[in-house]
Amino acid sequence: MTTGFSDSLKKFLHPRGVIAVLVVDEVPDAVPVARALLAGGVDCIELTLRTPVAMDVLRCLRTEVPEMQVGVGTILTLGQVNEVKEAGASFGVAPGMNPKVVAEAQRIGLPFAPGICTPTDIELAVEQGCRLLKFFPSEPSGGLNYLRAIAAPFAHLDVKYIPLGGVNLGNAEAYLQEPCVQALGGSWLAPRELILKKDWQAITANARAVREIVNRLRGGES
Repeated sequence: MTTGFSDSLKKFLHPRGVIAVLVVDEVPDAVPVARALLAGGVDCIELTLRTPVAMDVLRCLRTEVPEMQVGVGTILTLGQVNEVKEAGASFGVAPGMNPKVVAEAQRIGLPFAPGICTPTDIELAVEQGCRLLKFFPSEPSGGLNYLRAIAAPFAHLDVKYIPLGGVNLGNAEAYLQEPCVQALGGSWLAPRELILKKDWQAITANARAVREIVNRLRGGES
C-alpha cells in the first residue's frame, strides 16, 4: 500500500472539488456545521486538530453524520496518526512533510496527504509513495503560477495537489481548472467565526457558491 490517498478516495475528491477545512471549538457545533455544508453540496471536510475537542468532534461526526467524508488535518505526531485512525478518520493531512509521520500512516493504512511548498518537499513525498499532496500555504508561496512551476517536473508521476492557504471563492475557478489540482482546501467555507456565531445559513451559502463552480467545471464526472 502506498502512503497516498487510496485510489477510491482520490476519485472521490476530484468531482467534489473542495474539502471544507474546519476549526471547531464546541462539540455541539459539529453536527450543525456538517449539515450546513451538506445542504450546500459539500460532503468532504478536513477537521483540524487545533482545539481540545477535535477528537470528540471527529467521533461525533462519524456517528451522527455518516454521509460526510471526514478527514483530519494538522496531524503532526505519530500518536495523532494512530489516534485519528482509531477514531474513524477517512484520511489524514499534515501542514508539512514529516517522513516519520508519513511512514506511520503507511504502516497503519491511513490514507495521508503531507504538506509541500518546495520541489524538495515533493521529491521526499514521492519517494515515500505519496501522490496526493497538500500545497500549503498556497497564495503566500506564489499561488497557481508557483504551483505550476514546482509541479511540472513530477507531472509524469501523476502527482496531484490540494491547494490551501489564501484560496477563496474569487480564485477557486482558476485553481480548479488546473489539471494537477485534485481539490481545494476551503477554510473560507465555514470559518471559525461563522461556526462560533452559529451562522449555518452563511456556511450553506458559501458551500453552495463553490459547489456551483465545481459543478460547472467537473459536473459531468461520476
